[in-house]
Amino acid sequence: MPYSVEVSETESVRYLHFGSEWIQGAMRIARPWALEIAYTREMLLPLLLRAEPLRHCLLIGLGAASQLKFLYRHFPDARLRVIEINPDVPSVARQCFKLPDSPRIDIIIGDAATWMAANAPQADFDLILQDGFDASGKSGTLSSAAFYARCHAALEAGGAFACNLLGDRRDFQTSLRRIRRAFSGHSLYFPSGDNGNVVALGFAGASPDFTLSQLRKRALFLKTRTGLDLRPALSRLQLSVAAPGGKLRL
Repeated sequence: MPYSVEVSETESVRYLHFGSEWIQGAMRIARPWALEIAYTREMLLPLLLRAEPLRHCLLIGLGAASQLKFLYRHFPDARLRVIEINPDVPSVARQCFKLPDSPRIDIIIGDAATWMAANAPQADFDLILQDGFDASGKSGTLSSAAFYARCHAALEAGGAFACNLLGDRRDFQTSLRRIRRAFSGHSLYFPSGDNGNVVALGFAGASPDFTLSQLRKRALFLKTRTGLDLRPALSRLQLSVAAPGGKLRL
């Protein structure tokens, strides 16, 4: 059943809700292109782990369009596809969260699990971002083993998958195990700067081949170019993942 889409505003920050107080997205009014919520920034860690520029991105769940707007502004050669189940969300995102109207952005209204089942084998995404929840914070079929396997299948070689998980959910560990199986062990996760959120990453094909020192330099370059500072996320990643010899090992 479709959920209601509501907007609130507090201390110059505009929030998106799906029929509850649960925050589904946010935008600081004075900085509409910035990523206000920590996990939305940290899900973009694959930008440091990819050697090639972005060409084709899939976002599962539009929300307040924060990540979409960031990619649209800073990666002008990337095509951006969104799958959003609620037909009211795009119009609210345009009216209240400055969602651009552009031929580079393709918004599909529908169920992401159904779309992936039909299209994953023919897809060639180099980045998939999953942040799809209902009004109660449940992801349903978007956390199934079949869905994660299709996300892997929809990536080109060297592509990356990033998923927002809720660490206080009973099915959290199950989701992590399914992601790890889907990506043949080429995965990792780390706690977000937001309370309760966990970012999980999966990689198609070879694991990233960067030292932590190289990643910090790439993070500084990204901050200079876009304003996005992923160095705090790298610090949490370093505490969560083994890095013998200063290199990530997945």
